Amino acid sequence: MLSRVAESLYWMARFIERAENSARLINVNANLLLDLPRGISPGWEPLTVLTGSDDLFASRYEEYSERNVVRFLLGDLNNPSSVLVCLSQARENARTVRDILPREVWEQINDLYLFAKDELSKGLSKRNRYDYLKSIILHAQQITGLLAGTMNHDCGYDFVRIGRNLERADMTTRIVDVRSASLLPDQPELTPFENIQWMSVLHSLSAYQMYRRHMQVRVRRTDVLTFLLQNTQFPRAFLHCLDAVENCLHNLPRSDAPLRVVASDKRFVKEARVAALQQSALHEFIDELQLGLGNLHTQIANTYFLADLSTAAESQRSSA
Repeated sequence: MLSRVAESLYWMARFIERAENSARLINVNANLLLDLPRGISPGWEPLTVLTGSDDLFASRYEEYSERNVVRFLLGDLNNPSSVLVCLSQARENARTVRDILPREVWEQINDLYLFAKDELSKGLSKRNRYDYLKSIILHAQQITGLLAGTMNHDCGYDFVRIGRNLERADMTTRIVDVRSASLLPDQPELTPFENIQWMSVLHSLSAYQMYRRHMQVRVRRTDVLTFLLQNTQFPRAFLHCLDAVENCLHNLPRSDAPLRVVASDKRFVKEARVAALQQSALHEFIDELQLGLGNLHTQIANTYFLADLSTAAESQRSSA
C-alpha cells in the first residue's frame, strides 16, 4: 500500500472519531450543568482544555460562555479541532482514497460533512442542539459500522482501526485527566454531587451502562479509573484501544518498532495501581500515557508514512 493512502486512511479515521467525541462532550456537559447546583459546576472552560485548544480560544474570545465555547467547538473554522473542521479534513482525506473505500462510506462521510455545515445554526441554538449533535454522533458511528461491514479487512482497514483507536485512547486520557481535576472540592456536603460528576465522565465516553454491567458497583472514583484505563473489553478503555492497535500492527510489515512502543505502553498501564493514585499522581500518570501515545504515533508515521508529508494535524492537539 502507498504511504499516502495509508496516511489518508489513518487521519480520516482519527478526524471522524475526533468530531464524534467533541459532539458527545458538548451534549454531556450541557446535561451535567443542569444536574449540578449553581456556583459549583465546572462551566464550559474544561471543554476547551479537553480538546487541547484553550490557548487558541483565549486568543479569540473574551469569556468562556456557553455560546462562545459551543461556537468555537462546533463551527469555528479557525479552530482545527472544531467539529466542522474535523469533518472537512476527514472528507478531504476520504476523497483522496475514494478508490480504496466502499462507495457507501464515501457518501456517508460527504453527507455528514454537508449536514454539519448546512445545519450548523441548529447546533448553536439550545433548542435544536441535542438533535444536531445526536445526528453527528449517530452518523459517525454509522460510518464506523459501514467500514467494518463493507471494507476489505486488509492493511488499509488496519490503518483505519489504528487511527480510530489512537484517537479514542487519547480522548479517554484527556477526559480522565481534565474531568477529574475539575471535580468538586473535598467538602462533605458536596459528596453526592461528586458522584454525578464521575457519572458524567462515564457518559462522556458512552461508558456508563457497560461500567455498571462490568463493575457491578455504584459509580466511584477508584472503580471508574480502573474501568476506563485498564479494562480490556470496553471499546473506549485505554488498554482495549492499545490491544486493538497491537492486533493491527501484527498484520502489517516492518512493525517491530511500533510494536515495541505498544508493548511498553501496555506494560506501564497494566502495572499501575491507578485506583490508588491521588490527583497530582494521576495527572503525572496521564501525562506519561499521552507521551506514550505521541511516541507511538511518531513510530507509526516514521515507519509507514511519507517523511515529507506534513503532520500538522497531529500538532493541532498536544496529544504528546
